[in-house]
Amino acid sequence: MEQQDKRQQWLDEAQAMRAGLAAPGVADREALRSHSGIAFLKAIGSGALPPAPIAELLGITPISVEPGVVVFQGAPTVVHYNPSGVVHGGYAATLLDTAVGCAIHSQLPAGKGYTTLELKVNYIRAMTDKTGPVRAEGKVVNLGGQVGIAEGRITDANGKLYAFATTTCLVFDI
Repeated sequence: MEQQDKRQQWLDEAQAMRAGLAAPGVADREALRSHSGIAFLKAIGSGALPPAPIAELLGITPISVEPGVVVFQGAPTVVHYNPSGVVHGGYAATLLDTAVGCAIHSQLPAGKGYTTLELKVNYIRAMTDKTGPVRAEGKVVNLGGQVGIAEGRITDANGKLYAFATTTCLVFDI
């Protein structure tokens, strides 16, 4: 598939996902407690639970959720720029933190939650408003009773790497 075709496919997939999402909001503690992580994330994707408000603010869309592997998409624009004229590193860090954290969440049983203890991001190249859609894929490396570790990568439709990250998350009872 040509890059332009894949870019358009990514844009179409994200638009279809956004059409089915609920209005942004915060799920209540009971929804968090009563769903396994995978069920919680799939409920967001189906519109049964609200996506996080920051996802709307930054234009981040959930694309796919499987146990231990999640994909989110964003399309950087000039509103994400820093004073140097490129996308702020915080955009990539937030996209990666979302993907790696949700990868861990996707493997948690009902009654368990997580929080990021550490996020390490390596920036490979700058993004601009010309980059087009990018995807962050998060994958669990190891999940124990109290600590989860995951890694993530941001790539464009051509497979070009922009940033990668690792995270350590604390797992706890909700």
